[in-house]
Amino acid sequence: MYTTRIDLPSQVRDKVVPLLQASLADSVDLFTQIKQAHWNVKGPSFIALHELFDSIAEIVEEHGDLLAERIAALGRRADGTARVAAAQSGLPEYPLDAAEGRQHVVAVADRLAAFGKSVRAGIDRATALGDADTADIFTEISRAIDKHLWFVEAHLQSER
Repeated sequence: MYTTRIDLPSQVRDKVVPLLQASLADSVDLFTQIKQAHWNVKGPSFIALHELFDSIAEIVEEHGDLLAERIAALGRRADGTARVAAAQSGLPEYPLDAAEGRQHVVAVADRLAAFGKSVRAGIDRATALGDADTADIFTEISRAIDKHLWFVEAHLQSER
């Protein structure tokens, strides 16, 4: 633990940081999974999905940075290596055999939805612990993930 003048009691930080760390692990994992889709998507919608996945990966990477910086600001160490993320992530494993665009769209949508659900739970937990700033970070991330999930899911929806 590092000294900080942030006025959240140590007991609150001790409970909030694990929430942030779990989301950091998920965000690092999500970033790499979306890059997997970006690199390997095939089919008629290749360029649209290739570019969409890359733009979402960039946003997710920014979320990871935001989470890690909050951990550091609270006087703790942010652990965001690939190995830590792999060990701690709550996201399902990416289907490495996915090739066709729709397969990647479904896989990315499932993981965005899982991450969004976890982040929304973080909003409630941080609020209950009295850390409005962390709750706000989770809210910002949730809003962005929902938006990008909508972009991805639109590839699965059509009028019938």
